[in-house]
Amino acid sequence: MAERVALLTGGGDCPGLNAVIRAVTRRSLDRGCEVIGVREGWRGLVEAQFEPLDDLAISGILPRGGTIIGTSRTNPYKLDGGVERVLEHFGREALGALVAIGGEDTLGVASRLHDEHGFPVVGVPKTIDNDLSATDYTFGFDTALTVATEAIDRLHTTAESHNRVMVVEVMGRHTGWIAVMSGIAGGADVILIPEQPITVEEACRDLQRRHERGKDFSIVVVSEGYELTYASGEKHQIAQEPAATDQFGHVRLGGVGDVLAREIEERTGYETRVTVLGHVQRGGTPTARDRILATRYGLKAADLVEAERWGTMTALRGDAIVEVPLRDAVAELKTVPPEFYEAARTFFG
Repeated sequence: MAERVALLTGGGDCPGLNAVIRAVTRRSLDRGCEVIGVREGWRGLVEAQFEPLDDLAISGILPRGGTIIGTSRTNPYKLDGGVERVLEHFGREALGALVAIGGEDTLGVASRLHDEHGFPVVGVPKTIDNDLSATDYTFGFDTALTVATEAIDRLHTTAESHNRVMVVEVMGRHTGWIAVMSGIAGGADVILIPEQPITVEEACRDLQRRHERGKDFSIVVVSEGYELTYASGEKHQIAQEPAATDQFGHVRLGGVGDVLAREIEERTGYETRVTVLGHVQRGGTPTARDRILATRYGLKAADLVEAERWGTMTALRGDAIVEVPLRDAVAELKTVPPEFYEAARTFFG
């Protein structure tokens, strides 16, 4: 069994990270291991930024959002000598195992390090987008979904008071899980997501049909990754900085809600306003569901470390926490299935 266990949190922060840190640390300490926090995600291993984690360090962190050890979108494979420094610093600190907590990018690095270098790593699935394969749900998603649903509920009252169309832009780079599920839960009248790109014209027709039935207000939920799609076949991806990408090649999305709102107002004549939820979906205290799921993931990750089950990830299957291969989790994104979106479309217009 590894005597010194390291853990890192990478990529975007989300509620529940501290619950995983707490669970891994508590179980590992109880087994006589030292626990080392790697600062700022993979950057900490590249730059040798470490801090010990003990009972005092994890006291009171369960309900806290964010991560006490910091995070970044660092990709060691994009840095000159980055992988070599990761391996060097890991060995120099006499670390026996790493628990990597992250989404497709962070766990993609972990999977590659294991496959190419036999790196002793165990993954924990984190992302508000819920887009990791091999697990039913990622922690962080339920909190983001709850925030988005509460926002839609609040916007209903002002939309109805002013007879307006309210466009709500939520996160979701390549998948529309937050948009679809918050839209269903919040009673949205149109939902636009990357996987099922209905046209702007079709969305406007749904709104017009609703108004013809005497409903003078509407709620539209759009995922930030939705490409503006037109009947002509023309498509536009809206990004804040089209030329700028992070070390994983992602552009910074955002702004589709503003463009869509203008399109709706111009095409229908309905007064339209937009609300961009942005990073508020990532912040704050985790829901009870995310606290419990993250805790169970962390305990399972510590068990996989003890069993030296390297190259695996904790996952939720039904109500059970199971082990799956890391490579399966990052092989492809888990997208919203057509039948799920069709259920949402029942209530359009």
